[in-house]
Amino acid sequence: MSVYKVIELVGESSSGWQGAVEDAIERASKTVDGITGVELINMTAKVKNGRVVGWKANVKAAFEVQD
Repeated sequence: MSVYKVIELVGESSSGWQGAVEDAIERASKTVDGITGVELINMTAKVKNGRVVGWKANVKAAFEVQD
């Protein structure tokens, strides 16, 4: 039987929400091995002068706990 740990992350992008999710996972993967899935919790955007200029994604990432 497997046990998984879940961590919450926030990624940022200047190109969209998909980029923000990818940013969060790519950065977490530098210190967390074996991420197996991600749940998108919340999406927000920064607006400047009436235009969206930045995107953020709050995600929960799961990885298997090793014995």
